Amino acid sequence: MTISTTKPLTFEEFLQVCPEDGNYELIDGEIIKMEATGAHKNVARFLLFAFNDEIKRLKLDWVVDKDIVIRTFSNEGTERGRRPDVSLVEGRIWDRYLNTYAAITEPLILAVEVASSNWDDDYIDKVDEYQRLGIPEYWIVDYLAVASRNYLGNPKVPTVSVYHLIEGVYQVKRYTGNDLIISPTFPELQLTVATVVAASRSRNMFDGG
Repeated sequence: MTISTTKPLTFEEFLQVCPEDGNYELIDGEIIKMEATGAHKNVARFLLFAFNDEIKRLKLDWVVDKDIVIRTFSNEGTERGRRPDVSLVEGRIWDRYLNTYAAITEPLILAVEVASSNWDDDYIDKVDEYQRLGIPEYWIVDYLAVASRNYLGNPKVPTVSVYHLIEGVYQVKRYTGNDLIISPTFPELQLTVATVVAASRSRNMFDGG
């Protein structure tokens, strides 16, 4: 759903007028509401808890959250406002924004997008924007295998794509089935694609794997 505005919005204007009753992004000057099913939210919540367990276990000064807005730029230089399904940020950066409604302009440590009907946005635009912003690690969790065969192969199966920034360019590895998802940020994380997919069907699995 697009919220009508009288003119294309800047990023700062988006932050000022964006409704608080949902998940919205700024795309090409327009406020776009990002709809999510319960299964989609289950996957995001499961990963948030899994990452948080690792943060606590390793005593890292990081914060993981689902409501962080970040400023990105399109290939043409247009400001965009993105809200990843899961975001990981350094504690010192999080603390800088404690008393404001401003969005984070520094690169996240890790971003996760759970793919849905607008999957091409995750696989194309956000890959480009997050790479340009310098986010070291980016996951696309395609638990419904909705993307095209160009990304998922044939036959299409649920896939987790992990993009790792190396010398400013994303290198991608794709995981399916019982594959252990290898995360450069959390190298000891014990999560399989099958476990993540199962989390979409059960809210009783939020134990970090």
